[in-house]
Amino acid sequence: MRGAFLFAVAAASLAASSPSLAGASAFTLINGTGEPLKAVAIRRTGTDAWKPLGASPSPGARQKVDFTDPDCAFDLKGTLASGQDAVWIGVNLCEVGAVTLNRNAAGALWVDYD
Repeated sequence: MRGAFLFAVAAASLAASSPSLAGASAFTLINGTGEPLKAVAIRRTGTDAWKPLGASPSPGARQKVDFTDPDCAFDLKGTLASGQDAVWIGVNLCEVGAVTLNRNAAGALWVDYD
């Protein structure tokens, strides 16, 4: 019985500290693409429904995004000034202060977290 109790306490402690249970909250979006972003949209990873994020920072600029969701993994789509869409897949928005969307001249995409 004592072992079951200790297991339950350990499981509850792990669940309380798990980032996946924390959910996404407000963050700062930084445009590291080298191009203006005309629009930014978001969707839960694995879904099809894009929603406007209300942020479109110029190159190198930061913009605060008020966002709350119980999930952590999201895809971000930025419409570049050239009209081309760039999609960053599986961006973790839990327990982050800032997310930098990067794109190099060859079109490779990556995210930096602060």
